[in-house]
Amino acid sequence: MSPLFRIMALLLIALALAGCGKKGNPQPPPGVPDVYPRTYPSE
Repeated sequence: MSPLFRIMALLLIALALAGCGKKGNPQPPPGVPDVYPRTYPSE
């Protein structure tokens, strides 16, 4: 396997994995109350 092919394959895999990251905080649909930063009981 040529070094150029290895570099291209690693770059492609890295870019594919980077695209699967967290996009942001969840947003409720319009008209639904915001319940996401939920506080849980400490008991």
